[in-house]
Amino acid sequence: MNNERVKKVIKEVYPYVIVVLVVILIRTFIITPAIVDGSSMEPTLSDNNIILLNKLSYKLNGINRFDVVVVDWNNEKIIKRVIGLPGEHVEYKDGNLYIDGFVIEENFNHAETNDFKLETIGYLTIPGDKYFVVGDNRTGSTDSRVIGLIDKKDILGHANARIFPLNKIKVIK
Repeated sequence: MNNERVKKVIKEVYPYVIVVLVVILIRTFIITPAIVDGSSMEPTLSDNNIILLNKLSYKLNGINRFDVVVVDWNNEKIIKRVIGLPGEHVEYKDGNLYIDGFVIEENFNHAETNDFKLETIGYLTIPGDKYFVVGDNRTGSTDSRVIGLIDKKDILGHANARIFPLNKIKVIK
C-alpha cells in the first residue's frame, strides 16, 4: 500500500472515528439510557420504561428535593425520588411529609405514605453527603425506609426523561 492510499483511507475513516469517540464520551460521562425495573416508582415510571440518565447535571447543579435519581445500591441500579437532604430531619405523619418539623407539599402523584420518622433507621438528622430517597409507589418500594440513607457517591445521576414507551415520552420533573 503506498503512502497516498494510506492517507486517503485515514482521511475517509477519521470522521467516523471522531463520531464514535464523541458518542462513547457522551454515553460514559453525560447521558445514558437506563431501564426501570419494577413498580416502585409508579405512577411516575413503570416497569420496563426506558429513561435518560443525566450523569452531569447533578454534579453541576447539586441534588435537590424531589429529584428522581438512579442509585447504585448493592451493584443494582434503583430509581428513587430524593426526599431528604443532608442536615434535615424527615418524618411522614398522617400522609404528610415533614422536613425539620414543617409540612412540605409533594407536587407529584404517589401512593399513600405510612408514618415514618428518621429515628426509625437510627438518625436524628441526615448526615452530610447522604440522602433519604423513596419510591413514588410508597407501599411497594424498597427505599431509605428499609435500606437506609443513600451516599452521594452512589447517586449516578438524574432521570431527565422517559423515552420509552414512545406514547409516554415525557420530561421527568
